[in-house]
Amino acid sequence: MRRFSSIALLGATMLILAMTNIVQAAGDIAGQYYAYGRNTDGSAYEGTAQIAANSDGSFTVNWQVGTAYSGRGNVEGRVFTVDFGANDPVVYVIMEDGDLHGTWGDGLGLDLLTRAPR
Repeated sequence: MRRFSSIALLGATMLILAMTNIVQAAGDIAGQYYAYGRNTDGSAYEGTAQIAANSDGSFTVNWQVGTAYSGRGNVEGRVFTVDFGANDPVVYVIMEDGDLHGTWGDGLGLDLLTRAPR
């Protein structure tokens, strides 16, 4: 029984640490990014994006990718969803290295936000 308690305690500790890393990753998304992507027609784009934290816990995103776009979004776990006025939002996954991998335009458009140029 004592061995089971130790294993359960270790498992619970690992789960808490994993959840802490997810929350920290979400809290660290504010900043300047390089943006690379594909439009829904397959053409490529690149530019920059700025993510700013808002007082209500949401984030504002401003993209400069040939055209200026602006949106507002929320983080749930490792998923960052941004409404920018199109029919479908951009849905990013927050990667462990801090990059944001996203899709938009009903899954036909792709967007990569990275803090370092590629």
